[in-house]
Amino acid sequence: MRKIVVAIAAIALVFNSCKTKDSVTSTTKDDGIITFKFIQLNDVYEIAPLSGGLYGGMARVAHVADSIKNREPNSFLVMAGDFLSPSLLGTMRHDGKRIMGKQMIEVMNAMNFDLVTFGNHEFDLKEDEFQNRLNESNFQWIATNAKQLTEGEATPFSIHRNGHAQPIQETYQLLISDSDGTEVVLGFFGVTIDSNPQPYVVYENYLESVQRVYPKLKENSDIIVGLTHLNITQDKNLAETLPGISLLMGGHEHHNMLLDAGNAKIAKADANAKTIYVHTLTFYKNQNRLVIDSQLVPIDEKVPSQQQVQEIVEDWNVILESEIKKVVDDPYEQIYYANVPLDGTDSASRGIQTNLGGFIAEAMAASFNYEVEGALVNGGSIRIDDVLENEITPVDIFRVLPFGGGVLKVQLKGSLLTEVLVYGRQARGTGAYLQRYNFSQNEKGEWLLGGNQIDPNKTYTIAFSDYLLKGFDIPFLTPENERVLSIYESSEEEMSHDIRKALIAFMKQLK
Repeated sequence: MRKIVVAIAAIALVFNSCKTKDSVTSTTKDDGIITFKFIQLNDVYEIAPLSGGLYGGMARVAHVADSIKNREPNSFLVMAGDFLSPSLLGTMRHDGKRIMGKQMIEVMNAMNFDLVTFGNHEFDLKEDEFQNRLNESNFQWIATNAKQLTEGEATPFSIHRNGHAQPIQETYQLLISDSDGTEVVLGFFGVTIDSNPQPYVVYENYLESVQRVYPKLKENSDIIVGLTHLNITQDKNLAETLPGISLLMGGHEHHNMLLDAGNAKIAKADANAKTIYVHTLTFYKNQNRLVIDSQLVPIDEKVPSQQQVQEIVEDWNVILESEIKKVVDDPYEQIYYANVPLDGTDSASRGIQTNLGGFIAEAMAASFNYEVEGALVNGGSIRIDDVLENEITPVDIFRVLPFGGGVLKVQLKGSLLTEVLVYGRQARGTGAYLQRYNFSQNEKGEWLLGGNQIDPNKTYTIAFSDYLLKGFDIPFLTPENERVLSIYESSEEEMSHDIRKALIAFMKQLK
């Protein structure tokens, strides 16, 4: 048996999660064949079912995972990033603090997750919030390329408990065995896309970081597995560059895929647990041969809920509903049916005009009975990072715009309006990119309003999200700018007082 390098934290998980060599009393001869399973999730933002209960729900996933583990003890529940943020519940306050992923940690602890890696959205949290979530978790984390930046130095993130700091490892090794004594050593790495820069995070190049740890993993492991939160091109690059990798369980794209690259399989499930992947791996040790069977399992209303997790979800839902009911009477009323999916993904909202962005902007104009000539909202206010389809409820709208805010009726000079539009276009890829209503561009790239060229000397009336007038995304767009001539802020009784209420009313009249 080759040398096994196991961190203290890894040893704890081995003893908790699987049979060790010492614990197995072999009654039959070692046949050299061992089977084990991975239950894979990725990009899960909501703990409760969505679309009126049609799909998703962590209590349903828990039922499936428990059923699999009862049949095959060597089964491991893993998360390939993006679960602490963004979520509607995470933006709410409880006990005076924003929840910010606390609900997901509580649910995942109850589900007995085995191994997780960071997604880019984990770093939406402030550093102290992120540290609190790490400290609350009972499962194993792994991070090969994402480190904490402290006083200019990159160091591993750590879990703090009882006055001790336990560093999160770059690699993780797991020894498992079956009833006849066949053993296999699994070596893991976990890498994250560097798309969310934060002052407390530093990213090593994903490929270089894996190349750095790969020799030791290859020397000390029978099978190498990656938990990745990368785009599919990066996943393929990893697999094709490092032929010893057998399986990449990934996330980030939000839709399911299964493909071969190099000697590896790459698998990604659908976001929000619409589906999960169940990978059955059979290792023929004497032949050094691995067979992987990957099945995409739908999580829908046909799947029962595991009671313990369901109770936790219901407790959190009470908090959520009480907050939503401050704005709407019925959080689960169907307000629209999206035959054409509405794109609320981050990459689209911050880079192109989307159908969902157009809905939001027109709803802003409709909240003033179209007594404005156009409407603008920053793409960064759309926080769902998902696609809405089929039945849409107010809960979904709160997921899209969790921070709410009012709609302002602003009179401003055409010269300033053009500068705002140009700035938003140049900010493509960031939250300052603008989603629009009644604006377009001609073949020269000049901005038009209602099909007409914007006159720099003319005064226009435009609906803006109130966030935009704070100067955070567009520094020169503030009430103090002399070309901002007037601002009308709605009263609580008016639809425009809350952008979510405006969008709900607009979608209702489209039904």
